[in-house]
Amino acid sequence: MIRVLLADDQTVVRAGFRALLDLTGDLAVVAEAADGVQAVELTRATRPDVVLMDIRMPRADGLQATRRIAADRTLDAVRVLVLTTYGADEYVFEALRAGAAGFLLKDIEPDDLRTAVRGVAAGQSLLAPAVTRRVIEEFARLRTPGAQARARLGPLTDREREVLALVGRGLSNDEIGRRLLMSPLTAKTHVSRTMTKLGARDRAQLVVVAYETGLVRAGEV
Repeated sequence: MIRVLLADDQTVVRAGFRALLDLTGDLAVVAEAADGVQAVELTRATRPDVVLMDIRMPRADGLQATRRIAADRTLDAVRVLVLTTYGADEYVFEALRAGAAGFLLKDIEPDDLRTAVRGVAAGQSLLAPAVTRRVIEEFARLRTPGAQARARLGPLTDREREVLALVGRGLSNDEIGRRLLMSPLTAKTHVSRTMTKLGARDRAQLVVVAYETGLVRAGEV
């Protein structure tokens, strides 16, 4: 059973998502939060697999709540999916930097919502939708990589930098393996080592780092 926490200040939105998820045999809503502070408190109390986190909430917004969850080492297994009504939202980009595994538009189709929750709970990052790449590219475009950003790449080997750049372009482990003439398992190992060296929670943060350090530039594929 995949346990989900809903965080949104609108009761009707929470009710809609609960209805969609509770009708699915392998998904269960374990708690609802009406603001960011409550979202963090209930995440610590219930330890859900996935938090569906709205951006704009009172007391603490979704960005602040995501940062607090990501910074809590006891919550390393919790994955945050940011909910938004906007396709290009600076807060979404910041949430990805803070540790969110991806984001969803609130008008997502029910089947896509269930698939997204299952995937994130299994350790995947929700990076496939083009809108996610668009958000990252848009706000990375406004940032010129400086010496401090590039210095983050210092611990990486040349191969790990190659792998990071390909992750930033949205390639899967299988695709990275084919591109670099290695097995998917070897590619996965390189990705894992890169995440460890950069202190990244998942592939979503690797994509952000790839753009912020200039390894990948907006518009590249």
